[in-house]
Amino acid sequence: MLTRRTLAGALAALALTAPATAQDWKAAYPELTLGVIPVENATGTTDRYAPLTAYLSRTLGVPVKLRVANDYAAVIEGQRAGNIQIAFYGPASFARAVMTGVKAEPVVNQKHNNGASGYYSVIYVRADSPYTTIEDLKGKNLALVDPNSTSGNQAPRFFLQKAGHEVDKHFGKTVYAGSHENAVLALVQGTADAAANLWNSETDSVVTRMATKGMLKKPDGTPLSQSDFRVVFKSEFLPEGPFAVLASLPDDLKARIRAAFTALPKADKAAFDRLSDGKDLDLTPVTLKDYQPIIEMLKFNDDQRRKS
Repeated sequence: MLTRRTLAGALAALALTAPATAQDWKAAYPELTLGVIPVENATGTTDRYAPLTAYLSRTLGVPVKLRVANDYAAVIEGQRAGNIQIAFYGPASFARAVMTGVKAEPVVNQKHNNGASGYYSVIYVRADSPYTTIEDLKGKNLALVDPNSTSGNQAPRFFLQKAGHEVDKHFGKTVYAGSHENAVLALVQGTADAAANLWNSETDSVVTRMATKGMLKKPDGTPLSQSDFRVVFKSEFLPEGPFAVLASLPDDLKARIRAAFTALPKADKAAFDRLSDGKDLDLTPVTLKDYQPIIEMLKFNDDQRRKS
């Protein structure tokens, strides 16, 4: 029977337990790490994600430090080891993490100014080159990004194979540049005839962002712009990569992280805009199901590699 005494005892126990939950996870995680794949060079990535890191620190109530990975695999292995609690992945690196046993849960991805939560993989050439089609690049050099990059490796292999062009046989040489910016620079500097990269729209791509930062110049110093590059191949639509959390984190902490990301566009618009130079509209909740097509893409590419 519920009496006044037992009710008072229950309320007292609840009062003691509720704040203890937050204290429990803060004791286990007095500091969190946000790991980010290297789309840009290290300085550019740090500048882009530092405001988000500060926002998460304020909102979660514990310090959040930024870790800019040297390559995509470092984020995967950091989450596998439990050293990276929050991560920003490309869709293929997230799929690879899941396929290799990393217990990570996608939280949100970015909605671009065209209203889509995704992008395309393209193959660029210089506009002043003689190449206008993929066929023209037979035997030429291609700069890829990273083995775990979606637009910079996995998607070109998948969609070019579907179009009848096996990457390692069609091109004379393929190299991994290490980042999207480095792949574009290889094309600019002439060490590659073509470069794989990500493309959101005519006004939002790695090329446009590099041009804005003054990173694209001819040998004589003349600035280059989007019009100095030609797209000779474009993939089908790809889902934008997610921010993901370790599944092993306490439920209360995961809920706080989700709420922080959901609120970000309005709670700290400056930090949100910094992620995309003000070209994103919002953050969209995502689940593992949204990345199942990318998992299937990787399985296809893995099978093709084993056959070759």
